[in-house]
Amino acid sequence: MSALTWTGLPAVRLRTARGAALALGTLVLVTAFLAAAFPRGVDAYETRGVRHALGAAPPEQRTVEISVARGDVTAADPAAAYRAAELGRQDRAIRRQFDEPLRVSGDQALYGVRTTKALNARDSWLPRPEGTDPAMSLYAVADLARHATPTRGRLPRGAASGAHTVEAAVTVSTARTLGLRVGSQLHLEGLTVRICGLLTPHDPDGPYWAVDPLMAAARPDVSAGTPPQKYWRAGLLLSPDDGPALTGTAGEPEKFWRYPVDASALTAQQAPRLRDRLVSLEHGTALAKVRGVAGGGALADTAVDGLLDGFARMRAAVAPVIAVAAFGIGTVAGIVLLMTGALAAARRSPELALLRARGASLAGLTGQLAAEAGAVALPAAAAGGGLALLVVPGERVLPSLLAAAGTGLLGTLALPLRAAAAHRRPRAAARADLATTRPSRRRTVAELTVLVLAAGAVVALRRRSTAAGGGVDALVSAAPVLIGVIAALVLLRLYPLPLRLAARPAARTSGLTGFLALARAGRTPATAGLPLLALLVALTTASFGGSVLAGIATARDRAALTAVGAEARVSADEPLPAALQRAVAAVPGVDDAVPVRLSVQAADDGGPPLYLVIADAPAYSRLARATGLGGFPAAQLADPGGDRPLPALVSPRVLARFGRAPMALQPEFGQLVIRPTAVRTDTPAQPGGDFVLLNARSVARLHPDTYADPANGPTLLLLSGRSLDAGALRAAVRAHPPAAGPPARLTLRSAERAALADSPLQQGAERLYTAAVVAGAGFALLALLLSLLQAAPQRTQLLARLRTMGLPPAQGRRLMVLEALPQALLAAVGGALVGAAAIRLLSAGMDLAPLALPGAPGGGPLGAVRLRTDAASLLLPSAGVVVLALVVALAQAWLSERRRESAELRRGERP
Repeated sequence: MSALTWTGLPAVRLRTARGAALALGTLVLVTAFLAAAFPRGVDAYETRGVRHALGAAPPEQRTVEISVARGDVTAADPAAAYRAAELGRQDRAIRRQFDEPLRVSGDQALYGVRTTKALNARDSWLPRPEGTDPAMSLYAVADLARHATPTRGRLPRGAASGAHTVEAAVTVSTARTLGLRVGSQLHLEGLTVRICGLLTPHDPDGPYWAVDPLMAAARPDVSAGTPPQKYWRAGLLLSPDDGPALTGTAGEPEKFWRYPVDASALTAQQAPRLRDRLVSLEHGTALAKVRGVAGGGALADTAVDGLLDGFARMRAAVAPVIAVAAFGIGTVAGIVLLMTGALAAARRSPELALLRARGASLAGLTGQLAAEAGAVALPAAAAGGGLALLVVPGERVLPSLLAAAGTGLLGTLALPLRAAAAHRRPRAAARADLATTRPSRRRTVAELTVLVLAAGAVVALRRRSTAAGGGVDALVSAAPVLIGVIAALVLLRLYPLPLRLAARPAARTSGLTGFLALARAGRTPATAGLPLLALLVALTTASFGGSVLAGIATARDRAALTAVGAEARVSADEPLPAALQRAVAAVPGVDDAVPVRLSVQAADDGGPPLYLVIADAPAYSRLARATGLGGFPAAQLADPGGDRPLPALVSPRVLARFGRAPMALQPEFGQLVIRPTAVRTDTPAQPGGDFVLLNARSVARLHPDTYADPANGPTLLLLSGRSLDAGALRAAVRAHPPAAGPPARLTLRSAERAALADSPLQQGAERLYTAAVVAGAGFALLALLLSLLQAAPQRTQLLARLRTMGLPPAQGRRLMVLEALPQALLAAVGGALVGAAAIRLLSAGMDLAPLALPGAPGGGPLGAVRLRTDAASLLLPSAGVVVLALVVALAQAWLSERRRESAELRRGERP
C-alpha cells in the first residue's frame, strides 16, 4: 500500500462505484441535516416559548418599576428632586444600568411623580353612588403628548412655583364617567385642579396606559369601612413640571420610573441571564447602582422573573420527553449508518480478502477505505449541516456543527472499522450465510450489559417520571431504545431456529418453493443483525412516539370536553329566552340542544356546595352517552309518582357525604326530596363536581307553577353534534340576549381544544416529536430496503438458475416473497410487541401533561397524563415494513423476469 492507496485508489473507486457513493452521500447528507436541525429546532421553539411567556402576560407583569418614596428623598432642596429635568436625567442614567439581555421598550417607558394616597374631591356635582367622595390620583408624567391626542382643549402646562392651582387633563372615558369637561375645577385636599383638556390614548392597551388603569379610565371601588360603600376612583394627568406641586399635598407623592421589558429579541439561552439581572436589580448589586442614581431609598420591583421561572419549569418538564425522541431517532440513524458500512464491507469482502492475501496491511487497507468513505461522507455531512444552519432558525451553532461532524465521522468510519474487524487476519473464503453454533463470550457479556442498562433505565423512569423536573437523564431517555435493543438481541438468537424447524416438514413436500424459501431465510448471514436491530429500534421508537402523540391529542380532547361538557355550551347568569333555544337548535350540525337548570345549593354538612342539575332525562341521557361523561339509562331517573323521593344521579363525593338516605333540597321553585339511585364520576353540566342530577319532568310535576315561571327557566344549553357552525351559533347568541343581566356566553369545545395547543413551547415540542417519529419510521423502512437490496443479486441469480431448470414465473415470485417475508414479519411483529411492552413498562414514568396541557409541568387539571397504547401507532409502522418487503420482492421478481437468464448468470464477470 503505497501512495496510490491514499490518493489513486479512492479516486478510482469513486469513479467506478458512483451509485454506491451517491447513495452514501445522500444518506449522510440527510442524516447530518436532521442531526444539525434538531438542536436548532429545540432552540427555535424554546425561544418562541419564552417570548410568548413574556409577550402574552399583562403589561403590569412585564415591566420593571423603580420608585423612591417621599421619605427617602434626602436632597437639600426636596422640591428640586421632583423637577422634570432632574427626573429626565435620572431616567437616562438608569437606562444605562440595563445590560444585555435586559432590554426595555423606550417608547413605552414612563417616569414622573404620582400620589400613592388618593385625594378626595369634595365638589358636590361629582357622581357619588353611595355618598362617598370620588378619590383622585395625580400623575405628573413625561411624554404625555406622544401617547395621547387632545380631543378637546389642550395638554396641561406647568404652574408657577408655589401655586395652589394646577392644570390637568383626563381621558375621554374618565370625563364621561365623572361628568368632567374643559374648565371644570376639582377641589382636592390642599390643591385645586382645573381640567384643561380631554385626551384619547393612542394605545390604551399598551404599557404606558395599561399598567396603571386609573390613568386611562375611572373605575368603581368599594371602601374598607363598615358597611362598605361604592365610590369612584380616577386619575388626573398633570404637566411633568408640576411634580414639585405634589409635595405640598397629603397624597404622599413618590418618584417612579417604569420600563416595559422588550422580549422581541430575547432567546431561550438568554433567559437565565435575564433572570439573574432582574434578581440583581431587585436585591443585588444592580440595585445598589440604581440607588446611586435615583436615591438611597430606591426600590425595584418586577414580575418578569416570575414569568421566567414559570417558563423554566415548563422547559425542564418538556425536555425529558423530547430527549426520548432524540435518543430514539439518533440511535436508529446511527444503526442505519453502521449497517450501510457493514453491508458495503460484506459486498466487498472478496476484494478485501484478496488484498489481504496479497500482503496489504490492515492499517493501509483501513486507511484506503476511510479515504474512500470520507471523500463522500465528510462533504455530505458539511452540506447537510450547512443546510440546517440556513433553513432552521436558531441561535446556537456549535451543537449543530458537532452533530453534523459526528454524522460525517460515523459515515466515514463505519466501512473501514467493519472491514478491519472482518479481515484482521488473512483467511480462506467462507460462506457468508452460515451462523456460528455458539455466540462468543464477548457478545454474551455485551448483551448482558445492555440488559442491565435497560432494566435500570426502566426502573429509573418509572420512579422519577419525566415531569420530575430534574433535567434530562441520558439513561432514562434511552429506555425505549434499550428495550428495543434487548428485544433485537433476543430475536437474533432465536431467529433461525423456527425457520429451520419449519423447513424440515417442508422438505418432505412435493413443492420446491416452500422448502427453498425457508431454508434460505433460515440461514443467518453475517450482516443480518444490524438490519433487524435497526428495524426493531426504529419500530419501537415510532410506535412509542406515535403513542405519545396520540396520548397528547387524547388528553387535550378530554380536557376540552371537561371544560365545556359538550360540543358547545351556552350559559348565562339569567334564564335563557326560549327563542334562543329554538334558534340554537336550528343551527346546522346541532343534533341535540338540551336546556339545563343549574343552581348551587348549600350543603347541610357545612362542606362544599352542591350543584343541582335539572334536565329532561331522555335528552340528557343521549347527551351523556354521546360525550362519554357519565352515560346512564334514562329509566334510572324515571318519575316515581306520588310523594316518593325523586331518583337522583349523584357524584361519588355526594354519595360519600350523604349516603343513600333521602335528603331535602330547596331550589328556587320549591322543596325537593331526593334519593341517590345511581353514581357517576362526571356529568356534562358539571364535570367532576359535587352534583345531583334530577329529571325535569319529575320536578315539573311537583311544582308546575313555579317550574313554568320564565324567571326560573334554564340558564344553560348543552349542544351535541358534529361540525357545528360556530358562526351561526355566535349569531344566534347575539341575536337573542337574556332579558336581564350580561349577555349569554358561548363556549365551543373546538375553541377550548385549540387554546390548549396555543403555547409555542408545546407546539414546537409536539412538531419536533412528530418529525422525529416520522424520521424514525423512514429510517426503519430504509434499513429494510438496504437489507433486501443487499441480497438482491444473490436472489436474482438464484431465480435465473431455477428458471433455466424450468421454474415457472409464478413460483419464482412466490419464492422471492416467501424468502423476504420471514425477516420482515419478525421485525414487524417484534416491533409491535416490543412497542406495546415499552409503553406498558414506561407509562408509569411518562407524564405527558407538560406537552398536552398549557401551564401544567407537574400535571394538568386532569392530573398526570399517562401514556396509553395506541393501536394505529403500533400497527401502521409494522404493516408498512411488511408491505415494503412485499413490494421490493415482487419488484425484484418482475425485473428478473424481463432479463435474460444468461445475462443474470454472467453478472459480475469481466468482459
